Amino acid sequence: MRPSGRAADVLRAITITPGFARHAEGSCLIRIGDTEVLCAASVEGRVPGFMRGSGMGWITAEYGMLPRATHTRGDREAARGKQSGRTQEIQRLIGRSLRAVVDRKVMGEMSITLDCDVLNADGGTRCAAITGAYVALDLAFAHLRRMNVIAASPLRGQVAAVSCGLIGGEAVLDLDYAEDSNAEADANFVLTAHGGIVEIQATAEREAFTESQFDQLLTLARAGTNSLFAAQRAALERV
Repeated sequence: MRPSGRAADVLRAITITPGFARHAEGSCLIRIGDTEVLCAASVEGRVPGFMRGSGMGWITAEYGMLPRATHTRGDREAARGKQSGRTQEIQRLIGRSLRAVVDRKVMGEMSITLDCDVLNADGGTRCAAITGAYVALDLAFAHLRRMNVIAASPLRGQVAAVSCGLIGGEAVLDLDYAEDSNAEADANFVLTAHGGIVEIQATAEREAFTESQFDQLLTLARAGTNSLFAAQRAALERV
């Protein structure tokens, strides 16, 4: 039995509240179980220096955890004067994931920054951030269309992410913290609604896992992201 009482192929409860940050061009609060992430999209009418003159836009992300998002207080990275390697790795992953479903030529030369702040962490924060950031980005593009800044949405598909792992030799979907900290193997899958793979991060924590076990994890991830895609669409339809 999983600590949460869920079956192996069941996601935690999902809630996506669009427009949570009222001043952002696009935003949402995403709750997956006890993990909560605030995602906000901010638009700037310029691009980084290396993109100037390209006619293309840029999508980037920043990720952070509030000091009491976890069981014990963590230092604010701003107070330490630098970001941890984990933070840098996650925000690059979020940026790559969103750029994979955006036609940046349609954007024109503008930048969108996706701020993903973890309010409460119970495993799967990077996956929740990617899934919520998609909603925030879609809302930002809708705002730009209403303002006649762009003629059409640059989005060419949906993207979402979910974790899977091996617990007691069994493949399970959507690990919470209790499972993630004891898994024999864990993986994060970033997938598109068209069946594409953006990124897979898979690690054996104890001993190597088999190709057959990996296939089981991927099958679970596809089913899990299908549910996330439906939750994204439902949230956007409420706006």
